[in-house]
Amino acid sequence: MTAERHLLQMLFSAAVKAANPLNGIRKHLPQPPANGRTVVIGAGKGAAQMAAALETVWGGPVLSGVVVTRYGYGCETKNIEIIEAAHPVPDEAGLAASRRLVDAVSDLSENDLVIALICGGGSALLPSPPKGLTLQDEIALNETLLASGAPISAMNVVRKHVSTIKGGRLAAATKARVVSLIVSDIPGDNPAFVASGPTVPDASTRQEALAIVEQYRMELPARVIAHLNTPAADAPMQEDPRFARNEQHIIASAGVSLEAAADLARSHGVEAHILSDSVEGEARDVALVHAAIAREVALKDRPFTKPAVILSGGETTVTIRSKGGKGGRNGEFALSFALAIGGTRVVALAADTDGIDGSENNAGAFVDGTTAQQLLRAGLDGRTLLERNDSYSGFAAIGDLFETGPTGTNVNDFRAILIR
Repeated sequence: MTAERHLLQMLFSAAVKAANPLNGIRKHLPQPPANGRTVVIGAGKGAAQMAAALETVWGGPVLSGVVVTRYGYGCETKNIEIIEAAHPVPDEAGLAASRRLVDAVSDLSENDLVIALICGGGSALLPSPPKGLTLQDEIALNETLLASGAPISAMNVVRKHVSTIKGGRLAAATKARVVSLIVSDIPGDNPAFVASGPTVPDASTRQEALAIVEQYRMELPARVIAHLNTPAADAPMQEDPRFARNEQHIIASAGVSLEAAADLARSHGVEAHILSDSVEGEARDVALVHAAIAREVALKDRPFTKPAVILSGGETTVTIRSKGGKGGRNGEFALSFALAIGGTRVVALAADTDGIDGSENNAGAFVDGTTAQQLLRAGLDGRTLLERNDSYSGFAAIGDLFETGPTGTNVNDFRAILIR
């Protein structure tokens, strides 16, 4: 690995470390109830690690509860049960986990406390179709959303109106006070959008959900559309008195992680510039904007002087144009970026902070000014790969996949562009 790529990997590690949930949980740890039980629930790709961290710092009576995470993302806990289920496409294990979470809180009283550990990935891990719909309907919905190119906030508006657990409904199922500790993977850090807000209601409506379906031309099962056109799709609203005692705390976010990466870069003599922690849009198009800035720095020393590293976060999207391709939004960003910076002294890393980009085993990919030529020497055309949404195959062929394994947290995309 070159010195430049090693530095980018170090920046990624600093960002992930800053998103460790332990410090945030310690800071926002609620007091145990005076005369009641404390039950833990949770969902997301980092939920098991959040549960283990909570057990480490909890000083009250013995905790009990259950959280659900992605297959392979579990870890050892003392008393909180870990269930693993499918992500990004839901399965029967996730359906059973949703029922377990509801059962865990439904018989609690006003004297009890629920600690909800919520992070990215919870939407797919908590399938719970409304009456008249099936798990297959929710799977079809999820697959359509992922292929639509809609931003994550729009996807989650639709999801929370086709569910009996999202959109605040999990919190509404209990009389206990609910304190939600949230690792945000959402641009803007709206707690109601993380994992489609199972414990946090918001002001979105089913009419907005239908408008999003129309805007992005989503072809959904007829039963799903019929459901969205009925009052049964209405979600609890923020002013509902059932939520009056509840609290929500963002304990880790992309902004904090990017600042940590920037500090590390500066300690290595490289000036760091954070574009934004909430970038959204089509991954390949976002890449072109980043590439234009990188070329300007590389060729003209503006708006930043070299050496410099440009950082950004958020969550881009991918519109699926061809079935059969492999790779996630960070791979798509990296491939589009590589095609636009050919011949420059630029090195970049695009990766998901949870360690998994899409459905494959890589977090993302490295690229530099020679990537497009390397692909050609391997018998591959970068533009053809991009049109096939097949970035993974290209980066695998030239050995530029970035693999970390599960990180135990998730504050979404991390992009670092180093101009030498």
